[in-house]
Amino acid sequence: MSVKENLKGRSLLTLADFSKQEITYVLELADQIKQKRKNGEVYEPLKGKTLGMIFEKSSTRTRVSFETGIYQLGGSGLFLSANDIQLGRGEPISDTAKVLSGYLDGIMIRTFSQQDVEELADNASIPVINGLTDDYHPCQVLADLQTIKEEKGKLEGLKLAYIGDGNNMAHSLMIGAARWELMFQLRPLKDTSQILRLPQLQKTLQKEPK
Repeated sequence: MSVKENLKGRSLLTLADFSKQEITYVLELADQIKQKRKNGEVYEPLKGKTLGMIFEKSSTRTRVSFETGIYQLGGSGLFLSANDIQLGRGEPISDTAKVLSGYLDGIMIRTFSQQDVEELADNASIPVINGLTDDYHPCQVLADLQTIKEEKGKLEGLKLAYIGDGNNMAHSLMIGAARWELMFQLRPLKDTSQILRLPQLQKTLQKEPK
C-alpha cells in the first residue's frame, strides 16, 4: 500500500501516530499545493466536502487558517462554538461523533482534553483533526516543519531550540524532532516535570511506528 493510500481517512490526533515517511509526504504535498496557489492554478480536491470546526477554545489564527484552507481547496467550513455544541456535557461525546459523521466529511476540534479528542475520533466514521489540546498541537508543528524546510532547504541534521512553556507545543515539537532525528533543545520558562510522563510522548521518543 502506498503512503497516500495509507493516509486516506486517517485522523490527526498527534504526530506520534505518523511515521517520518508519512509526515514527509504531507509536507511535500503542502509544498505542491502552496506552489499551485502561487501560480494561480485552481486546485479543488475537496470540492463538495464540508469540514466541521469545533472551537471549545477560541482562536483567530486557527479559525481563519482552517476556514480559508478548506475554501481554497473547494470545500466549506462549518464553525461550531462552545455555545453551539456541548461536547461531553449536553450529550455523550460518542453520540456527538456519530451525529456529526452523518452530516460532515471531516472534523477539526480545538479543545482542552486530549482524551475527548481521542474519544471523538474513536466514535466518528470520518477523519478528526486535532486543532489543539492541552497536550498536543500537531498542526502547528507541521506548519513549523514546513517553514523550516523552506528556509533551510532540509530538515535532516538541523538543531531546533524551543524557549517557552513545557506545554502542547513543547510536546509536539519533541515528537517532530524525534521523527526527523533533529537535535532538540528545550529551555522552559516553567516547570516541565510532567512532560515525559505523557505515554504517547515516551513511546514516540523510543520507537517510530511502522
